[in-house]
Amino acid sequence: MEFMEPLQILWDYLGMHQAPEKADCIVGFGNFNTNIARRAAGLYCQGYAPKVLFTGGLGRNTAGLLPEPEAVRFARVAMEWGVPEADILLETESTNTAENILFTRRLLEGRNLPHGHILGVHQPFMERRIFAAMGVYWPEPRFTVTSPQVTIPEYLADAKNQGITENAAISVIVGDFQRMDLYAKKGYQIPQEIPEEAWAAFRQLVALGYDKQLAK
Repeated sequence: MEFMEPLQILWDYLGMHQAPEKADCIVGFGNFNTNIARRAAGLYCQGYAPKVLFTGGLGRNTAGLLPEPEAVRFARVAMEWGVPEADILLETESTNTAENILFTRRLLEGRNLPHGHILGVHQPFMERRIFAAMGVYWPEPRFTVTSPQVTIPEYLADAKNQGITENAAISVIVGDFQRMDLYAKKGYQIPQEIPEEAWAAFRQLVALGYDKQLAK
């Protein structure tokens, strides 16, 4: 598989590789991947936070794929994995990363719920992006981020099982890497150093045709 080596380079760069820490609230960031809900549920059941908040309506990768908001879908999965409904908060209006953060902030502050330390759960390749976006849209809380503990082959298999083709799943990762640079320049994220090795891997994957999620 010609794509695997450059994809592994992007995967390793985009992950923050932080150990989970106890927090005021676990926030699961919505998309198609229900492994995020399972990871959030596992952290809740291990006592990492007293509440789980799922954020997500329908975004660029789920608007034509899911019949319900991402957060609602995640909540159902989390309850199946042991999280009581009373400890789940839902934000179902957001359609992108910035709104995920801003609407989560609005919900927690509006209900006067503790939010000094947020434990985020996202895709493995979205850890660095959500960390950088938090630095712009909600820098006040301490923010730790983790993700489902999966390999690239496991991620691709899960994506296929949830209706996402291999090309589309890889293209999402390539697009998210591009946004690390593009969105920092636009002021949507705090800048992150990007090594040349990662840029070379990005260019290789684009040349291989994994360009369907590139921002214009």
